[in-house]
Amino acid sequence: MNQLEMKKAAAQAALQFVKPDTIVGVGSGSTVNCFIEALGSLRHQIKGAVAASKASEQLLVRQGIEVFSANDVSGLDIYVDGADEINPQKMMIKGGGAALTREKIVASLAKNFICIVDESKLVDVLGSTFPLPVEVIPMARSQVARKLVALGGSPEWRENVVTDNGNIILDVHNFKIMNPVEMEKNLNNIAGIVTNGIFALNSAATVVVGTAEGTKIIR
Repeated sequence: MNQLEMKKAAAQAALQFVKPDTIVGVGSGSTVNCFIEALGSLRHQIKGAVAASKASEQLLVRQGIEVFSANDVSGLDIYVDGADEINPQKMMIKGGGAALTREKIVASLAKNFICIVDESKLVDVLGSTFPLPVEVIPMARSQVARKLVALGGSPEWRENVVTDNGNIILDVHNFKIMNPVEMEKNLNNIAGIVTNGIFALNSAATVVVGTAEGTKIIR
């Protein structure tokens, strides 16, 4: 299977975690787009979905799935999202699509985080293959960048990208994240950072991996 076929296989396999008469939390990104397409087959069995990005919301509507605001629900049974990297402890780097803050918000509502990826996203150490996205309030861009440099990172402003919240993204290269929980907390304490793309405090409960040999589920 090529990469797209692996993503589709993981997305299809994730449908087994969707329970009837529930509202499903949905993230964003190319693998999630495959999941939304597959979720359309269950649109008459579920109540609807909460989307972590405007782009995902539009795709859900096209599938005939009712979209709820995060403010409309007190909790979700599952949240399904992809990752840019995921380690053996099911901790992730996310934010390649600049939706990391809303993804954290929707993920925090769910009992179970189901991460769907193709096998290229599996790493031993976070930061090995993908820079760490950090969402920053625009007026703090330079001062946050200086603090990230002091921590050993090489931040790069993702120009011409504005998040759904009206903020900017700094992609931090050269971070080998040996203690994801500590790093996630420390970065979020820097004034001007809305949140960072480490998902360690709320890691995945289950990982569905599309591989060349088929789909693998890691619980």
